[in-house]
Amino acid sequence: MIKRERVKTLRIDGKDVSGKSSQSIMEVARENGIEIPALCYLEGISSVGACRLCLVEVLGERKLISACTYKIKQGMEITTNSEKLKKYRREILSMMFSERNHTCSVCVSNGHCELQNMAVKLDMNYVQFPYLYPYLKLDATNERFISDPNRCILCTRCVRVCDEIEGAHTWDTANIGIDSRVVTDFATNWGDSQSCTTCGKCVQVCPTGALSQKGVSVAEMAKKRDFLPYLKLNRGR
Repeated sequence: MIKRERVKTLRIDGKDVSGKSSQSIMEVARENGIEIPALCYLEGISSVGACRLCLVEVLGERKLISACTYKIKQGMEITTNSEKLKKYRREILSMMFSERNHTCSVCVSNGHCELQNMAVKLDMNYVQFPYLYPYLKLDATNERFISDPNRCILCTRCVRVCDEIEGAHTWDTANIGIDSRVVTDFATNWGDSQSCTTCGKCVQVCPTGALSQKGVSVAEMAKKRDFLPYLKLNRGR
């Protein structure tokens, strides 16, 4: 006997909408043409709320709620674009820019970068925090791809697509706080990885120029992600 999901009705930015009980605020919002900013969220892989850009206000809740991980409830009243949220999101973006070395003019993803586009969309005119300028070494040991941690925003898309879609789990996170890094096979060189299939899915889902193909020049790295929903469906997840 097939169990039917219950339909929930709620309000987002004054608009009455409905969705299945298993859906997140993000999913229902996007189905109804309401855009909630996010850099870690991507249809076809699991949601983890890593970037915190999708935080929204929910009437009756004392804290902000992660739209990509929070399931809808009957009668919810949600605000996605208040001045408070805009200010908060610009601060988050500022921290992302300050923590690494994002020099757009020489990046392979210049013009195709989600971080760059998000800064424009949210009217972030300057970085509010001091730049840390960490020294992070590139990894060009893979035969086809390059990893540049200077441009990584720790969204973990690469970790999730490698685990959930490719089934290799080559990528993972190491350390905590400001020292957090995305690494391959317990921090070995990418080219020495025993689990990597060199499929390139991690490169295609990366929102910045942190993962790129060898041979591309400045502004040439446009990502292709149409494969994700299809592969997710066929894996039965």
